[in-house]
Amino acid sequence: MKEKLMNALVKMSHPVKNEKGAQSLEWLGIAALLILVLGIISTAVSNEEASIGDLIGKIVTKISEMVGD
Repeated sequence: MKEKLMNALVKMSHPVKNEKGAQSLEWLGIAALLILVLGIISTAVSNEEASIGDLIGKIVTKISEMVGD
């Protein structure tokens, strides 16, 4: 009986230890957060239509400098 329980535990814990795709999910989360922040900023400055593009361009430039292409 103990051996069957150990086999069941190993079979159930194996998929949990499998971390394939975890990094992809993290990058998707970062991208979603970035889109959310940009959406909030663009909504906040929606009255200044001419400068929205400049502001978003500066934000993207700063982020790309931080990430280090």
